[in-house]
Amino acid sequence: MVIFIERVGPLATIQDLGRPGWFDSGVGPAGAADRASLRLANRLVGNPEDHAGIEVLLGGLVVRTDAHVTVAVTGAPATATVDSTPVGHASVLELEAGQTLRLGMAGTGLRTYIGVRGGIDVPKVLGSRSRDTLSGIGPDPLRPGMQLPVGPPPRTFPTVEFAPVPVPPEVLVVRARPGPREDWFTDPTALFRGSWQVSSETDRVGARLDRVAGPPLTRSITRELPAEGVALGSVQVPPSGQPVVFLADHPITGGYPVIAVVLDADVDRVAQLRPGERLRFEPDD
Repeated sequence: MVIFIERVGPLATIQDLGRPGWFDSGVGPAGAADRASLRLANRLVGNPEDHAGIEVLLGGLVVRTDAHVTVAVTGAPATATVDSTPVGHASVLELEAGQTLRLGMAGTGLRTYIGVRGGIDVPKVLGSRSRDTLSGIGPDPLRPGMQLPVGPPPRTFPTVEFAPVPVPPEVLVVRARPGPREDWFTDPTALFRGSWQVSSETDRVGARLDRVAGPPLTRSITRELPAEGVALGSVQVPPSGQPVVFLADHPITGGYPVIAVVLDADVDRVAQLRPGERLRFEPDD
């Protein structure tokens, strides 16, 4: 079974839940930026949660299948059609041979996921089928004319036909804990006051933030910091004072102080924020 890529929007990559365990070789885990949405897509089609799917930035992907296949579209709610017939978001879709699934541009959110029963069966690199955009490891980004093999269907079957889609809040509340270098700032609690806005400089590596309202982040220790390990969700503050929340393809070391670390459960939600959308940090007690 093969899925044909007929059109690609801004960016589409193959992602699973990543390749942990390679930090000592200088390789980060990568994987889906919004892991919860990929897991949901896999559950809807009856796959194990770690099967590879397609991560689509903003929308615009068009695919065709050469045989019957079960798919689900989750994450950012891009409008979807099968042969021009509108279909539901976060629901189980049955595509027959020759049918075409088209994704429009998502009205909210940033990343849409397509789960395919059997998973996208490209070769693994270091135990994962994920594309790491920082290191260039993993399968190439999708382009028109590519053919993606689909793996054998699992023995489990879908147990639901659709999943509820929550309405995103106007200002996302993100829980965070103090980071290892909070003492490098005059007032580290300034991060938790006021609100921030996602800048246009955001990608799978990290979401850079601009201050909307509230005090700036001021360093009390200005000397250079030797490179040290950084985790998913780390809030690193470069000299500009614009914090960066590290996402799936973040570097494994960094040379700027980490003022806080976003809770793992909230990193997926940050990965769905578009440039211009706002968030505020809340201390996790």
